[in-house]
Amino acid sequence: TFLYYFGLSCAGLSAIIDIDEDKEIIFGDELSIDAIVWMGSQPTLREKCERVGIREMMASADIVGYLHKCVQSGKAIHYLPPYRPEHKLKLMDWLGIPPARQEGSVPFIRAVIAQRNYKSAEEIVEIEKACDVTADMHITAMKVLRPGMYEYEVVAEMNRVAESNNCELSFATIATINGQTLHNYHGNKVKPGDLFLIDAGAEVESGYAGDMSSTIPADKKFTTRQREVYEIQNAMHLESVKALRPGIPYMDVYELSARVMVDGMKTLGLMKGNTEDAVREGAHALFYPHGLGHMMGLDVHDMENLGEIWVGYNGQPKSTQFGRKSQRLAIPLEPGFVHTVEPGIYFIPELMDLWRSQNKFTEFINYDKLFTYKDFSGIRNEEDYLITENGARLLGKKIPVRAEEVEAIRK
Repeated sequence: TFLYYFGLSCAGLSAIIDIDEDKEIIFGDELSIDAIVWMGSQPTLREKCERVGIREMMASADIVGYLHKCVQSGKAIHYLPPYRPEHKLKLMDWLGIPPARQEGSVPFIRAVIAQRNYKSAEEIVEIEKACDVTADMHITAMKVLRPGMYEYEVVAEMNRVAESNNCELSFATIATINGQTLHNYHGNKVKPGDLFLIDAGAEVESGYAGDMSSTIPADKKFTTRQREVYEIQNAMHLESVKALRPGIPYMDVYELSARVMVDGMKTLGLMKGNTEDAVREGAHALFYPHGLGHMMGLDVHDMENLGEIWVGYNGQPKSTQFGRKSQRLAIPLEPGFVHTVEPGIYFIPELMDLWRSQNKFTEFINYDKLFTYKDFSGIRNEEDYLITENGARLLGKKIPVRAEEVEAIRK
């Protein structure tokens, strides 16, 4: 949020927007000679501030006196929820608020969300740059992956793409043969017959992020069983994309993706019973324990520190049901929103064992057939979309999503 409003990515800065005085102030310190020895000469902080339209600058230590003067004059102090420990210590020092009570100002949170939710044309340009590089990272992985490689070797090739485009990673890359573990990192050797799941994104110099997922067969083609499940996940993804438009609650799109999955799993004999009932009761979450997507922008999970209850739910309570509670975005979609679409299907042995031991959802799940898939791992594909006045638009280059497209690039 600091970057969004002030355009400066320098460390150690604080800022106040004084509504009553109609001014913006950056609090920071000029580089000492010791810092210059290590970092070299660069524009002064005052010059940096002037470049982004900030005319007032004060020393870091002056913020305490400024805030105290505001409190004494009866002004309300609004601040956003801190997400770094040092921020909590600063707020305790400046305002005397213990860390346990630093929840942030709800009116301020909602005002920031009301602006940052709607991406400007300039922001879309930056996000698309990030998405283009992100797509190239995934396409590179699809081309280089071979049995016998280690997961980190694939990651190294993806990192090369990001760095050669002057990008950082928007989050730590997930690249694994154990796709059933949702946030798994790399170290394993890829074997013939494995599925390789990647979740990775690039972040451009301006700070905007991309976030995409892909699932690749270690061999040149999917096995019959892999392709059957992949096609179901693909149907979840494609039907979700078709549903994107202004006004539709994103929770409704999540529910749609879950119904598509249950119908598909029934064709494989893994699920049974009434589809609507299975989704309502949460039986689908055995295979689909996370949400369909999240807002994306300057944070890969945009405005994450402001709280999902405000960003994704507009203050309404979240579900407590397993799986459904992980849906980060539920509100009606609006033009200008940028978000991910990332349904998945996973066979998680520990969860399968637990639910079977509890005789959970036996009216919907065929456990005997299910346990023949215990070594399957997981599948996820993900794209980034902008909601437009009439529908939605894919951001960035198209990465292969359909099974035949993935196999074509594997040759």
